[in-house]
Amino acid sequence: MVSDIHIIVVAAGSGTRFGSPLPKQFCQLEGRPVVMRAIDSLRRALPDAAMTIVLAESDIDRFSYLCNLHQFASPQVVAGGATRWESVKRGLATVADGTRLVMVHDGARPFPTETMIESLVATMADDAVHGAVPVVPVTDSLRLLSDDRLGSVPFDRSRLRAVQTPQIFRADELRRAYELPYQETFTDDASVIEAAGMGEVVLTQGDPLNLKITHPLDITIAETILNSAVL
Repeated sequence: MVSDIHIIVVAAGSGTRFGSPLPKQFCQLEGRPVVMRAIDSLRRALPDAAMTIVLAESDIDRFSYLCNLHQFASPQVVAGGATRWESVKRGLATVADGTRLVMVHDGARPFPTETMIESLVATMADDAVHGAVPVVPVTDSLRLLSDDRLGSVPFDRSRLRAVQTPQIFRADELRRAYELPYQETFTDDASVIEAAGMGEVVLTQGDPLNLKITHPLDITIAETILNSAVL
């Protein structure tokens, strides 16, 4: 039986910015790796969805060991590529024909909420919608650098939103969009869809607690969130 939704969890990054020999998605968060927390959250929200996790080839054995250690049911595993774009493309190759929607999530975001995920799926019930992306307002004051980077001017933050994952799209359209050659502007899946001319995506309400683990301090913040019982 083909699942209506297929989730691709992208966890093939090396975590260079994290500054640790252990990629951030495998760092312990209250006794479990970050990526397992992310998968648990997705499974609670969409228990019937199919799922693929994309890992660096060098991390596949590590993840298998961690799954055995934590008695964790592994999703289907596929080896990723040198870029996030290539990793998602390889994940798409595992999506069964007849699947209606594909959701893509970064494995370094452990707390996608059920409310946010349900909103994304509900938005896709409109046939005119090509994709949906959760966003949150930007709270810091911003300045726009001049071309020579020697000066700057204030920038109206009310016009900006910070983009999160998971992002959701029609499976056939996302497959076609990923047939495009790679471009440096492909920073997320929505940018690929729009570059392919599939149409604009709908912005839905994200969650400030849906943080992405990027720096070691983020683990401490995530532990505080986990222990605050607000999820």
